[in-house]
Amino acid sequence: MPRLAVAFFCSGFAALLCQIVWQRMLGIFAGSDTVSAALVVGAFLAGLGLGSIIGAKVADRLSPYKAMIGFALAEAGVAVFALVSKFFLYDFLATDLAGVVDDPVAIFALCFAGLVLPTTLMGASLPLLARAIATSLDTVAERIGALYGLNTLGAGLGALLGGWLLVGNLGFVGALVLAAGLDLLAAVLALTLLPGLRGTVAPTPAPAARAAAQAEPFGSLKLWCVLVFLSGYVIVALEIIWVRLAGQVGQYHAYLFPTVLGVFLLADGAGMAVAARMVRRMKDPRPAFFITQAGGFALGAALILALYLALPHWPFNALYSTDYSRLRGERLVATIGLIVLLVGPPSFLIGMTFPFVQRAVQQDLASVGARVGWVQLANILGNAAGSIGTGIVTFHLLGTAGTLQLLAALSLLLTLFWLWKGGWGRKPELALAGACGVALVVLPGNAQLWARLHNEQPGQRVAWAEDRSGVAFFRDDGPLQARTDGATGLADPHGPFFIQGFSQGRIPFLPIHQFLGAVGPLIHPNPERVLCIGIGSGGTPWAAGVSPATREVRAIELVGPVITALEELAGRHPDGPIAEMFRNPRWRLEYGDGRRALSKGEEQYDIIQADAILPEGSHSGLLYSEEFLQSVRRRLAPGGIYVQWGPTQRTVETFAAVFPYTLLLMPGSVLIGSDRPIPYDADALARRFQDPQVVAHLLRGNRGYSDYGAMFGRQALSWQPGSPRAEASLTDVFPRDEFYLNNPVQGTQALMRPTDVIARAAHR
Repeated sequence: MPRLAVAFFCSGFAALLCQIVWQRMLGIFAGSDTVSAALVVGAFLAGLGLGSIIGAKVADRLSPYKAMIGFALAEAGVAVFALVSKFFLYDFLATDLAGVVDDPVAIFALCFAGLVLPTTLMGASLPLLARAIATSLDTVAERIGALYGLNTLGAGLGALLGGWLLVGNLGFVGALVLAAGLDLLAAVLALTLLPGLRGTVAPTPAPAARAAAQAEPFGSLKLWCVLVFLSGYVIVALEIIWVRLAGQVGQYHAYLFPTVLGVFLLADGAGMAVAARMVRRMKDPRPAFFITQAGGFALGAALILALYLALPHWPFNALYSTDYSRLRGERLVATIGLIVLLVGPPSFLIGMTFPFVQRAVQQDLASVGARVGWVQLANILGNAAGSIGTGIVTFHLLGTAGTLQLLAALSLLLTLFWLWKGGWGRKPELALAGACGVALVVLPGNAQLWARLHNEQPGQRVAWAEDRSGVAFFRDDGPLQARTDGATGLADPHGPFFIQGFSQGRIPFLPIHQFLGAVGPLIHPNPERVLCIGIGSGGTPWAAGVSPATREVRAIELVGPVITALEELAGRHPDGPIAEMFRNPRWRLEYGDGRRALSKGEEQYDIIQADAILPEGSHSGLLYSEEFLQSVRRRLAPGGIYVQWGPTQRTVETFAAVFPYTLLLMPGSVLIGSDRPIPYDADALARRFQDPQVVAHLLRGNRGYSDYGAMFGRQALSWQPGSPRAEASLTDVFPRDEFYLNNPVQGTQALMRPTDVIARAAHR
């Protein structure tokens, strides 16, 4: 058991490392929107489910000796695939087929084909291992629970160390190599146990044992599979809710999801380990299952409600306010502490249910593997339903608060079912049923929840929206006494625009956003067609229409509620620039994945622009990588230019490595790239920004700012085809800036120092 514990722990650690990297690679192929992400998760879970079925069918036909060999071969197979997976998942699917395949069924099929081998082996490993260690009916539930708990603890540690340390330092390929090494170690440890298993045979039950097993004193296997399915649905749906809430409170950065997932798995595994030590002395595991299941949800709901009530008060309002950055320092530490508090205790309680289920269903040594496999399949199907149902359906139809209320109703029904079967006099279960019922009534609605999380004050006007793709929230901080004018009865909107917890955008539009939108059309001699990757608060696409020569401004936004919230603002302020973009056919605002849009179609653009995104934001690396820039370059018309914010030295290095002609405008840190010489003249550009028509257009976006010449007042850095260049330091498989704690982010101001390597090479 000690060697198997280490082996299965390593297996879980490696599995999470692989999952993190594989999902990221397949996300490039399928797209970054939530539907595509759900297809990738569904393909991953489908493979695990297939492995569970195969394990359930095969394991009990094997002797413990052969089952241990099967487990070792499964781990070795996963290791081999981890080493070669980049060539298929990234080089073929993500690079060659991105944008080629659009049909969701085809996307799912290709993702499944890419993952079916390793995930099937992962899914079969537990039934095989259960068969190998099943030597006594008295200890089998304890052993299975303990091993699966250690496997889950390994997975949790893999998520935490992988997300916080390994992926950021090793890159995706290096992380896969490490995962392969851990899987091989698990296989070797399993093989060292073979001498002790030689000669053992699969147990055949005596007639009395078979009759006892068929009696199923604690309920049928089918019933327990239904209960495990519902339990798996609840816990994964809760996990997705935790990610969304933590993302709004703590901001979506690369370390947030691994933290939620890691804490969830560690607490879940700890719950299994504790419960595994209890089951041998347990005569009837059913009360323990329903108490921990309902108690886990009730505690989770109570903690979310406590956060909701505490946010406006000190010290929570200082640590978690959406108006402050939470990416570093004490606010980052406070966010981690909040995640531990919100996620840990409920996950621990619900994790205890797995050994209790094993105690209920394991009544015959001859069918241990099958019963483990079918229960695991039910859990995986519940996880898949919770992930896809929540991420795609209930978030879209009910919102976060509505989804939480749905889980309260489901938990209440589960507890009432047990009270109906086991007797209404059970006080702990009756109290938990009452707690779930109270949660159903007292939990806030969506409008109340997002208003509290975004620090809305009494009397403020807001515009917000939520769907499966995320949350957008505008909070009007303008003076209340100024909210009247002759035309609309409302003052112009004035306040932050939050997208996924970040307030990078504002209304009136930030000057840097308008500069990013306007500079390309004002430099290009004939900017007829413009593509904007990202809409944000609207400043970049609005300014992109500054030139009368522009016939089309197409803007694509990954977070659908951004467009919905802007439409609400347009309805309130019909004379404003946002309303003009919805009314004027020159602008086309659409929901979608901008990177995927670049991979589809053949039309070319005179200008392509990317709205400013923090390099520390989650998945921001997909918009700063060398591969993304190459896809932009392919979609530029001859003489077309690409405009992007250059917030870090690595973004500048990567940009200059892709575009033969590159400009870095300072001090605004705006990059301009093209395949041909860029017709840039600082004095001429300053005169264009002073043109009355240009001034009038930009003043509609922000009446308080007009000094756009200050954003390119310093001498620009310039790269020509013969200029020395650094290599691209940001790639799809190693987005260093995104993992900013492992790879400290340096601003572009250092490029102006003569001693800087790139400045020495490129500065004229």
